Amino acid sequence: MLAIDLTGAEVLHPQGLSHAPLSMAGGVITADPMGRAVDLTGYRVLPGIIDVHGDGFERHMAPRRGAMKDTAQGLAAVEAELAANGITTGVLAQFVSWEGGLRGLDFADKVFGALRDADVVTDLRPQLRFEISLTELYDTLPERVAAWGVEYVVFNDHLPHDRLAQGRKPPRLTGQALKAGRNPEAHFAMLLDLHANAVQAQPLLGPLCDRLGAMGVRMGSHDDATAEGRAVWHARGAQVAEFPETHEAAEAAQAQGAGVVLGAPNLVRGGSHKGNVSALDLVAMGLCDALASDYHYPSPRRAALMLARSGLLDLAGAWALVSSGPAAVLGLTDRGTLAPGLRADLVVLDDADRVAATISGGRVSFMSGDVAERFVAA
Repeated sequence: MLAIDLTGAEVLHPQGLSHAPLSMAGGVITADPMGRAVDLTGYRVLPGIIDVHGDGFERHMAPRRGAMKDTAQGLAAVEAELAANGITTGVLAQFVSWEGGLRGLDFADKVFGALRDADVVTDLRPQLRFEISLTELYDTLPERVAAWGVEYVVFNDHLPHDRLAQGRKPPRLTGQALKAGRNPEAHFAMLLDLHANAVQAQPLLGPLCDRLGAMGVRMGSHDDATAEGRAVWHARGAQVAEFPETHEAAEAAQAQGAGVVLGAPNLVRGGSHKGNVSALDLVAMGLCDALASDYHYPSPRRAALMLARSGLLDLAGAWALVSSGPAAVLGLTDRGTLAPGLRADLVVLDDADRVAATISGGRVSFMSGDVAERFVAA
């Protein structure tokens, strides 16, 4: 682990930028100087990005259908992309869904096993995204969660209920079935059965959440559309509201004390690709605790810097949405700001706001160009 003093840089603290040196040793920020200085004049040092929800890792695990990589090598590629984008803590959101394939139970077992055994610098954490229609897994899910080492479960319902209620096939059904290795007609029949069973799943979710909550598992809801729906998940103990689809649902979540997570790609592109409420609007209303990469790892950094440049938030407030805010959502009290005693998680940006270096827990996970020469020369 590094034992150094970073000097000359602008360092971001909750109260704003400072030119005071930043020291680290033993994997944490220290109050006392270490004596070995690295001159970072011309750079900015900010808290490492904490990505509370990332789906983008799937393409590294299986870049083409049927081309499953070794999971350990896939995770190494995931970490490289995370680190190159300033992410020091990454939550990998893995499905267990009726969709099968990369979102099936067997693949989830491989991913979670690989995460348990991963030898990486970045703090990689598992999130289980569980489709509530899989009622046959309810009895054994808590034991699976414990065996996987999962501490964060988010509940999804991605069934196309409107079309299934009319007996109509959803769009892209054939491609979806082939990805799962199913006959399209058998896949459609399965969807119809799951839809018919949806009402029966509701009373079973409370006891399942009670069991997970008793284990200390953090829980979240996904794509809440109404205040009433969010209230149901709040009663079940879901402390996080991921990607609420409406202002009403986001406002309800905040009133309940739930952490509201929005998609950074939504903010960067100027709106939801599904036509839901704009993340920018919710941020402007103060209805956002954390911005997540969702499917695009460069977006948290870009979104925070866009907010700061727009004047909607100052840099400290904007960057908090990708650092201290996500830390609070995840219940991580040892990171999120550059304060003595906390983890030495930081990102170094150059004058074009590109990531020049990423340090996670006092260890270098990414470094490139002139900044690398300064570290070596020091």
